[in-house]
Amino acid sequence: MVAWDRAEEVDRSVVKKLGEVGFLGLTIDEEYGGSGGDHLAYCLVTEELGRGDSSVRGIVSVSLGLVAKTVAAWGSEEQKRRWLPGLTSGELVGCFGLTEPGTGSDAGNLSTRAVRDGGGSSRSGGAESGGDYVINGTKTFITNGTWADVVLLFARSTDAPGHKGVSAFLVPTDTPGLTRRTIHGKLGLRGQATAELVFEDVRVPASALVGPEGKGFSVAMSALAKGRMSVAAGCVGIAQAALDAAVRYAGEREQFGKTIAHHQLVQELISDIAVDVDAARLLTWRVADLIDRGQPFAVESSKAKLFASEAAVRAANNALQVFGGYGYIDEYPAGKLLRDARVMTLYEGTSQIQKLVIGRALTGVSAF
Repeated sequence: MVAWDRAEEVDRSVVKKLGEVGFLGLTIDEEYGGSGGDHLAYCLVTEELGRGDSSVRGIVSVSLGLVAKTVAAWGSEEQKRRWLPGLTSGELVGCFGLTEPGTGSDAGNLSTRAVRDGGGSSRSGGAESGGDYVINGTKTFITNGTWADVVLLFARSTDAPGHKGVSAFLVPTDTPGLTRRTIHGKLGLRGQATAELVFEDVRVPASALVGPEGKGFSVAMSALAKGRMSVAAGCVGIAQAALDAAVRYAGEREQFGKTIAHHQLVQELISDIAVDVDAARLLTWRVADLIDRGQPFAVESSKAKLFASEAAVRAANNALQVFGGYGYIDEYPAGKLLRDARVMTLYEGTSQIQKLVIGRALTGVSAF
């Protein structure tokens, strides 16, 4: 893991291995190549991946959690047959094309455009009469961006204001006009393939639409509601890794004639991590249970993501304190855990956005 972090690149063979053990097909029907299972099982796997390396966890959270699950929920039968077997096996990788250079939290105000070209094309499948869409724009901070075979892309396709004009598309990454650039120099998740995607007159058929035209924002928000559960589970994994490392080191390191585990203030740091781990895990499991029972879960998902991401930062920071100066070098895991944890409070909705979602639900007053 340290080698991947230093090289800023995960060994790509891990994707196929994730597919072979069924991790990329969790909750997807076996009819489409999935491995079935419920969302609690998905959380358990995601937690363990986050415990090992959050860069690997991100591959699953995006390719499965944001892309394959969205195709399964919103896609046409043709789209499911085309994309899901490859995504669940690891033969294909997906990425989620929402964030833009000028549009992060304000996801409904996209500038990427998908304009109808009434000329149509032979690739339009059952929608020849509707013509193609020509896409222009830029997406950034896209996880799996340089590895992906397909982009679940969100673009403005109508003149309707705000999020009402956004549509979702499945765009193969070998489509002419699409270029990708790796983003280097990240603070954390350094092994994860993060990219900028540039669309210049990228032409896709009308059959590439995911869900109805103009409903792309709903598609994105439904994906992110479950995605926040996945991020929360990964954060539990980070916090658990921090707890494991702190306890182990405290039992080995000696100061003042005894191991530092004997010192009460070290015990305080460790106990704070342990409480955060348990609380974050239970909040995350509650979301999984609600989803599996068909109950509303979006607000609970925001609560879990908010708490677990902030808890992961606290846990990693406390672990680093237990390690002292050794925590500041990458021979030990505390520094990497802290760097990987920090971005969790930013992506798939910042902590501030989660508070707005929760506050709006409690008061009935929109913050937007």
